[in-house]
Amino acid sequence: MKSTEEAKISAALILKDGEVFVAKGFGAQKIITGEIVFNTGMTGYQEVLTDPSYVGQIITFSFPHIGNVGINDQDNQDKKINASGLIVRNLPTNASNWRAAQDLNVWLEKNNVTGIACIDTRWLVKKIRKTHGGLYGLIAYDENGLDIQALKKKAAEIEIMEGQDLAAQVTANKNQELGNNPSLKVAVIDYGIKQGIIDNLVNVGCQIKVFPANVPVSEIKKFAPDGIFLSNGPGDPEATGKYSVPFIKEALKEGWPIFGICLGHQMLALALGAKTIKMKIGHRGENHPIKDLKTSKVYISSQNHGFCVDADSLPDDVQITHVSLFDGTIEGLKSNKYPAFSVQYHPEASPGPHDCRIHFLEFVELMKNAKKK
Repeated sequence: MKSTEEAKISAALILKDGEVFVAKGFGAQKIITGEIVFNTGMTGYQEVLTDPSYVGQIITFSFPHIGNVGINDQDNQDKKINASGLIVRNLPTNASNWRAAQDLNVWLEKNNVTGIACIDTRWLVKKIRKTHGGLYGLIAYDENGLDIQALKKKAAEIEIMEGQDLAAQVTANKNQELGNNPSLKVAVIDYGIKQGIIDNLVNVGCQIKVFPANVPVSEIKKFAPDGIFLSNGPGDPEATGKYSVPFIKEALKEGWPIFGICLGHQMLALALGAKTIKMKIGHRGENHPIKDLKTSKVYISSQNHGFCVDADSLPDDVQITHVSLFDGTIEGLKSNKYPAFSVQYHPEASPGPHDCRIHFLEFVELMKNAKKK
């Protein structure tokens, strides 16, 4: 039975530790649970919300003006919103942009996704940063009022991210082929791939075929690729690695050039003998500086990950190529034994700067060199 005071509350953020914050709701009226993360980007909320890597996560946007340019028909990274929900400082205003096809609120309702506003997001970001291994909770929105005590119990039972194989929820359910260059064929393993990555592979002259995350090597051989691409994706890499690591180990022995991004980077590291760990503070935003250890150049990158490769676990035949200038974590790897490399950040951006798109060209050169041998 709701108390008179609770019945007045139509939206709230409730953390796993029991803290309650009254809010204002928009989008779909429902209850959303998950890991609460923050993104520091000032633009690109549409790309962020549709990124499959955000499955199971409620995004706190640290920039206060979210929704002001609306939603367009060009920037989606997937066919649907993949983030579980969102938390913003201000209620979204009406869209004001020539590309806008609809308002953020309408888009959320159509996709059955909840948002809450009027939360002190700067305070929430600080709390996330102080919480070792992740902050968990729920957001709820119901104009008829909320049962806060029942929601506290629900929040206390939320599962943590470790051990969850979320890539299986977003991987391709059918093979997709794009591009028209049969002389440079790439088998794309989809752990939750973004449209921006597909576009970049095609733009550098690759003919690609997208395969599901649990594809066997025998299926890849039928396609006869010149290289294998390991995509970004959500969840605990060691959980996904139960089926992907044996595949990658076999692919390495076949001699195919391999390029991995984000979760794909972590999958490659596991296959090469390293370990992954949950980060105290994940990297999510479009302004992350990374250093190329070979050239000493610094690039600004777009990132979204809560796990990283454990530097102490690297085998001797794997070298670190890039590091984060925020916390020194590994941002790039290269095998000295196989034609394989990977980066933790998103070189295609979508959204973000284009500093790191050169990696797609590096992959092309790696495949061309392999064909000459």
